[in-house]
Amino acid sequence: MTDESDDVVLAAGLAPSLALLAAVAETGHVTRAAELLGIPQPTASRRLAALADVVGVPLVIPAGRGIRLTRAGRTLAAAASRALAVVSAGVREVREEADPGSGYVVLGFLHLLGRSLVPSLIQSFRERHPRVRFGLVQGSRQDMLRGLRDGEIDLVFVAPLPDGDPDLSSRALADQELVLSAPPSHRFAARSRVRPAELEGEELVTLEHGYGLRQITDDLCAAAGFEPRIAFEGQESETVRGLVAAGLGVAILPRTGVAPPPGVVEIPLSPPVFRTIGVSWPAGDRLTPAGRAFRDHVCSAEAEVGPGPYRP
Repeated sequence: MTDESDDVVLAAGLAPSLALLAAVAETGHVTRAAELLGIPQPTASRRLAALADVVGVPLVIPAGRGIRLTRAGRTLAAAASRALAVVSAGVREVREEADPGSGYVVLGFLHLLGRSLVPSLIQSFRERHPRVRFGLVQGSRQDMLRGLRDGEIDLVFVAPLPDGDPDLSSRALADQELVLSAPPSHRFAARSRVRPAELEGEELVTLEHGYGLRQITDDLCAAAGFEPRIAFEGQESETVRGLVAAGLGVAILPRTGVAPPPGVVEIPLSPPVFRTIGVSWPAGDRLTPAGRAFRDHVCSAEAEVGPGPYRP
């Protein structure tokens, strides 16, 4: 029995003949099909005969001055037409990506950045490039950077930025202050400042490993000389903040803005702690024109306002 991989190799080698068979099915005539594909009629006839030899059954039979497809020929021609339609759609998609005005950009970002930073940048970009489409991917910092390296994502917004990776280029966009989030009943709630060392023994609510905030939390605890006592782990900052509001622990999270949400008190850390939010992309000239246009827009937007604190 023919192995499936052998069938794939065989089909790839027969691609020109399959395109011819699909054209014969469309036109009903070898000569017109040959003209459509820009090949001599004798060449078309030889290709059809060779294709029939390969598959082992007749594909066309004489019909008056022309030919008609056999049942096997109709089956194979229909499959070839479907395959050609898929390939044609792929070619159109690739050509669109080559056009900075109508391409497709896959953008990865941390969950929290989807509240305002990412929507505002996409909105301002689409004012100039309204036909560019976006695929949005959310996840951990680790997952976003992996997708970037594997070519599944074009650009990512992450914090902290990858350091010392020769395969990636990055640009810092803004600094975001991190604070201790605690329930109002907590002993730290009335404090004006909290040192990381004072968190030893506290029940901590954090993000899972692979998230930038988890890395920062672990690093702060390690620098203070203790192992964090993890009570709960989550995948979104808002979930972590909700667990804090429920009195299940304290967490190091970005400052929410003018006022913290109900059930949460935000206490600055001493010394102040910030994380840098930025955009990363593959090093070298590996971005599509649309991807480069969006990257340049993001970097120019940062240049206009200058680096500074980010408020969601």
